[in-house]
Amino acid sequence: MVRTMPVDRLTDDNLKEILTKYRKIALVGASPKPERDSNDVMRYLLEHGYEVYPVNPRYDEVLGRKCYPSVLDIPDEVEIVDLFVRAEFTMDYVEQAIEKGAKVVWFQFNTYNRDAFKKAKEAGLAAVAHRCIKQEHARLIG
Repeated sequence: MVRTMPVDRLTDDNLKEILTKYRKIALVGASPKPERDSNDVMRYLLEHGYEVYPVNPRYDEVLGRKCYPSVLDIPDEVEIVDLFVRAEFTMDYVEQAIEKGAKVVWFQFNTYNRDAFKKAKEAGLAAVAHRCIKQEHARLIG
C-alpha cells in the first residue's frame, strides 16, 4: 500500500510535538450545541488539560467559557488557532493568528483554503490541514 504525503507534510512526530508543546487554543467556530463537532472537540480538549478559548461572535459563552468575537479579542496568549469555519472564511482567521502571534493554524476537515494555508506557512506558522485535532490527539497521545 502506498501512502501519499498529506498536504501539510507533517509527520506523526511533528503532530505529537505540536500537541504536547502548545496548550492554549483558540477554537474558531465554537458552538454551544452538543451535536456540533466544534463542541465535541472543545469538550475533549478541555478534558485533556488544554486551555481553550471559544471564538464565535454569535455567542457569549460556550461550555462555561467566555466566547470571544475574534482571536484578537482573547486577552491571553494563543498558540494554536483551530478552525471550524467554512474555507472561504479561514483567511481572516489566519491573519488574526499571525497578528496574535500564534504558532499553529489547524485546518479541521473541510476548512482547508490553499491561500490561507500558504499565508500561514509564509508567516512562519505550522499549518495542519485535513485533520481533526481531537482524532490526532487520541491517536498519538491518548
